[in-house]
Amino acid sequence: VPMGVLSCVKHLMFIFNVLVFAGGTCLAGVGVWVAVDPAGFQDIVAAKAVLTVGAYLLLAVGIALALLGFLGCCGALRRSRPLLLL
Repeated sequence: VPMGVLSCVKHLMFIFNVLVFAGGTCLAGVGVWVAVDPAGFQDIVAAKAVLTVGAYLLLAVGIALALLGFLGCCGALRRSRPLLLL
C-alpha cells in the first residue's frame, strides 16, 4: 500500500473523529442547557418528567460521543490501533 494512501486514510479518520467529537460536545451542551433551563423546551415537550430524563440522556450520550471522538483523534494521530478500535 502506497504511503500516500495511508496518510490520506489517517487524515480522513482524524476529520471523522473531530466531527464525532464536535457532535458529542453539541449534544452535551444541549443536554446541560435543557437540564439548567427547561422552560425554553416546555412548549415542545409537554411532560416535565420526559424533559428531565431527555436532558440527562442527551448529556450522557453527548459525553460518551465526545470521549469516543477524542480517543479516536488521538488514535488516528498516533496510529494506535487499540485507541481506534475502542
